[in-house]
Amino acid sequence: MTALLLALGAAAAYGVSDFVGGLSSRRTSAWPVAAVNSAVGCGCAVVGALLLPADAEPADLAWGALAGVGSGLGGAFLYRGLARGRMGVVGPVSAVGAALLPTLAGLLLGERLGPVTWAGVLVALPGIWLVAREPGARTDAGLVDGLLAGAGFGVLFAATGQVPESAGLWPLAVTQLVGLVSVVALAAALQEPWLSRHRAVVLGGSAAGLLTFLALVGLLLATQQGLLTVSAVLASLYPAVTVLLARVLLAERLHRSQVGGLLLCGVTVVCVALG
Repeated sequence: MTALLLALGAAAAYGVSDFVGGLSSRRTSAWPVAAVNSAVGCGCAVVGALLLPADAEPADLAWGALAGVGSGLGGAFLYRGLARGRMGVVGPVSAVGAALLPTLAGLLLGERLGPVTWAGVLVALPGIWLVAREPGARTDAGLVDGLLAGAGFGVLFAATGQVPESAGLWPLAVTQLVGLVSVVALAAALQEPWLSRHRAVVLGGSAAGLLTFLALVGLLLATQQGLLTVSAVLASLYPAVTVLLARVLLAERLHRSQVGGLLLCGVTVVCVALG
């Protein structure tokens, strides 16, 4: 039950982070917001690691670096999809990919799920898709961006799940640092500005960075206390949080398919709790 609550907490933090970061990006640009997000997250991880001494092995830091590559690439392709106006496809495909890849990794590592838990995992995939998908979006638009973003986030989740409790938070600091370098490098390659003193960038990016750090901590602890498969699937329910916040705070309309997706996400949580 502890792992379930931690994973759901990670989903909530990711969902709020995406909402805050998205609002800030609308006012400025996604790239400086992403850079501030990673920088603040890295600072939080370093402070946490110093306050909680641990013995991180080189292999643990390597897993953190791999997670950072996944985070950076996932975010980059997600932003490219946003720039092309195809988030109606990129969002759901990336979220499903974030759940599917760690599930396959967990099975390869020998994790075994009961039938009720399996039902929850299988129900989660269409639930995530329906919640995140923009009704009326062309299914062929942004498919490649969504697949690449999902692969990146899947690597982030799967690699984070390999960090042992003895490593503390240093691997997360490496994750955020590598993610920051990836964002800056890709922004430079695309000739996009990644530095800004705009208030929305500083405040929004900082808030998103703190929430992302908390989400990563929740995911890390969840995978250490429970199964990678279950933790990753529950953490991938984050689009439901973003959609609900948009409905409550921005009065955005909930489409019938999104309501159905939210119900399926609820079924997932119940199945995992019972399993």
